[in-house]
Amino acid sequence: MRIVMMGTGVFSEPTFESLLLNKKNVVALFTQPDRAIGEEKASTRQVGKGMKNIALQHHISVFQPFKINSDEGLAILRDLRPDLFVVAAYGQILSPEVLTVPTLGGINVHASLLPKYRGAAPVQWTIANCEKDTGVSIIQMTPTLDGGNILATVVTPVSPEETAGDLEARLSIMGATIALEVIKKMEHGPVTGVPQDISLATKAPKLRKEHGNINWELNALQISAHIRAMQPWPTAFTLWQRTEQPPVRIMILKATPALEDTTSLPPGSILEPSKDLNMMQVAAGNRTILNVLEVQPAGKRKMAAAEFMRGRHWFSGDSLTRA
Repeated sequence: MRIVMMGTGVFSEPTFESLLLNKKNVVALFTQPDRAIGEEKASTRQVGKGMKNIALQHHISVFQPFKINSDEGLAILRDLRPDLFVVAAYGQILSPEVLTVPTLGGINVHASLLPKYRGAAPVQWTIANCEKDTGVSIIQMTPTLDGGNILATVVTPVSPEETAGDLEARLSIMGATIALEVIKKMEHGPVTGVPQDISLATKAPKLRKEHGNINWELNALQISAHIRAMQPWPTAFTLWQRTEQPPVRIMILKATPALEDTTSLPPGSILEPSKDLNMMQVAAGNRTILNVLEVQPAGKRKMAAAEFMRGRHWFSGDSLTRA
């Protein structure tokens, strides 16, 4: 079976390495064009071994078209004579014409329990929406984005402290395992899947930097989930509105809800610091309180929230707001 691997992010690396470790006939890798050096330095996205590096180490041809659906991309794929596409976090949507190239079609390793969270950022939206369980789905690729028959799934609970980066790393390994199982079955004959219930479909759109902006009207549990969902990118942020001083932009890196405490202060209000508490406490929606543990002020290093508070004068009326 001639396999063309398509993937770009760290989520795709375990699947690619699993195919190579198990001596599958991977004839080429398609991955996104290299980023500019400056862009890489400024990024807070996760960085792994790199799909391109893995391919070159195994002497596998690498193709990085800006548009895989172009005539040039289509010609390259046809010349490779693939039997199967294996796709994981590639970053480009394959056209119906491209999907007709492999004799067995394509399978996609998707980091959610489809039909929930179709789209580019399923892990982040799973955490942001406080889901208790998630998993990986292996689907037959069709022209409908993430809409093909489900060939295999694996389910796992979401830890209350997991960031999107943590969860994605776990799911990538689980996905590699079940993807290999599906491919082994396909080597022995057709594999039939289960159609998705379209009435249960939800979307997981690609993240933008502005998605990190914290809404203090949400309750503390929701804000805590939002902060974890935005790690490692784009990172949750807010503005500290200070009395008679310019506002300070702050990235909030770690926080937990104060499960038993409540407050009557408006959402976003910074509670008076206590010497006994090694944190910054902020009022959230529904009278809840968020314990902020780690922050990074604009242009500064990461630091404990308590250290940040000690270095600045707190005034009654200081608050955190949407940027």
